[in-house]
Formats: sequence, C-alpha cells, structure tokens
Amino acid sequence: MKLPPGWQADEGTLAKPLALSGRGLHTGRRVNVRILPVAPSGERHGVVFRRVRDGRELGVLPADPALRHGQPLCTMLRTTDGIGVRTVEHLLASLVACEIDHAIVELDAEEVPILDGSAQPWIDAIMACGRTALPRPKRFLRVLKPVNVVDGTGAARREMRAEPAEHYEMSVHNDDLTGFGDMHWSGRITPRTFVDEIASSRSYGQVKWAVPAIVAGYLTRMPILRGARLSCTAAIVGKRVVGGLRQPDEFVRHRVLDLVGDLSLAGGPLLGRVSATRPSHEMNYRLLAELLNTPGACEWVDATA
Repeated sequence: MKLPPGWQADEGTLAKPLALSGRGLHTGRRVNVRILPVAPSGERHGVVFRRVRDGRELGVLPADPALRHGQPLCTMLRTTDGIGVRTVEHLLASLVACEIDHAIVELDAEEVPILDGSAQPWIDAIMACGRTALPRPKRFLRVLKPVNVVDGTGAARREMRAEPAEHYEMSVHNDDLTGFGDMHWSGRITPRTFVDEIASSRSYGQVKWAVPAIVAGYLTRMPILRGARLSCTAAIVGKRVVGGLRQPDEFVRHRVLDLVGDLSLAGGPLLGRVSATRPSHEMNYRLLAELLNTPGACEWVDATA
C-alpha cells in the first residue's frame, strides 16, 4: 500500500527516555511517568503500560481494546486481576501524532497525569526526546467496508461511522453544550494537522455538573474529577468559559483528540474516514469494537514510500 502523505515510512520509538509528573484528573493523585524506548525485535511490541510501586512491577497492560474497562469521562485499561491505568487517551493520541509506535509507559500510580488538559505538553516532551526509526514498515488499520454504531434518539442521539477512504480522515460534530452551538471539525489526521489544529484543545466541562459528580464519586468510591482545576480544564460557567477558549471551536477539537487516542487502541492509525455526532469515550470504543469484530470490515496493511 502506498504511504499516505504526511506519515513516516517506518515505525518508530523514542530516541531517549522521557520523564514527566503531574496529577490525575480523576484520582487527583500525583504520578510520575517514564516513557522508555523499545529496542528492535522480531516481535511486535506496540505501546505497553507498566504499573510500578517502590521499584516493584505490579502489572503490564498493552494498549489493547480487549483490556478496555468502562469508566466515566475517560478511557481505562484493566487486567483481570484488577491492575488498571486510567485516562490514557491524551498520551495515546500524542504517541500516534509523534509516530511513536513502540514504547513502554511506566507509571507509579493508576492515572496518567492530565497536565494542562490537552495533548500539547506530551507532544512537546516527546518531540524534545526525538524519534528513532525502526526497521519495520509503517502499518495502518485499513477500513474495508462501512460500520456504524448508534445510541439514543432525537436530540440525544449519538452516531458514529467508519468507512473506506484513502487517508485517515475525520468529520466530527458536537452540540452537547447549550449556548455554544453546533461545533464541527473536518479534515485529514496526520502528525502535522494533529499538532497544528488538535493538540492544544483541553478537556472541558460544566462546573454545575462537575461538583455533584465529584461528590457522587466520593460516595461510591469511584474517582471522578477529584483533580479537576482551572489549570487543567476549560471550566464552563453558564455560557462562558473561565479564562476563555484557545480556539472558538475548542470543544469539538478536543473530541477529535480523544477519538484519535481511543481508536489508537487498535494498534496503529486508521486508513479510513470516521464520522461522529456527539462522540464519547464509550461510543469511540463501540465503534472500534464494531470495526474489529465485523468480518471483512478492516485489515492491517504495511505502507511503502
């Protein structure tokens, strides 16, 4: 298959280790992260999360949809023995955009840090470390026939579709916030467009819904938004955003960011067109599962320059 414009011909890993720390959006706990390069080998490695505590390994979780565990407002991976990593979507999207196909992500707590709520700090840190090409051709998950998932009816309807295309493309509509209208982003997903148009968009939410969710989370012992701060979210009060928006359509751009990260659980970027109306982490996963589990709907292909 001919390499789509904008992508490297070879897969890659980090040129040197990366270290960052911060607090989780949902747990509020401080976490230290190291992202380590992967040496070339005959076996496909991909992105693997490693939970550690006091120098001891607690568990290893490949970025694999089979380990996806449903949680509110984030994407989580969890093993059968209960070891988990939550809020992986921003980091995974950043690795896709920087074409880091193989890496070990080591964490000393359960949640990937939210940083400023966008992918930009991850992008900057990864680019500062550099990329090393590996002797393996870039591969894409090519969509061969349309698949569709729907949830709800009327104004609450959510719908997502993946269909064949020559590039990785998205068309996303988001109108779930009263007073902000129907936001729409459409275009090709390449490393350059992600960095230029998507990476800086932040997580967002209405304060009037966040406070009850935090309280309910404590009551049910489920971590929800305990680390939410103005420094890491676009906080909505009424019909305004505290501190303003980075782009007029920042909310829909962040939906694109999450979608790129969630779909990357497949193991690489897509070659196809994804259309989405009011996407969510749950719907993103449902679309990916439908694509992977529908016979003849997709195939892995190696790209050639």
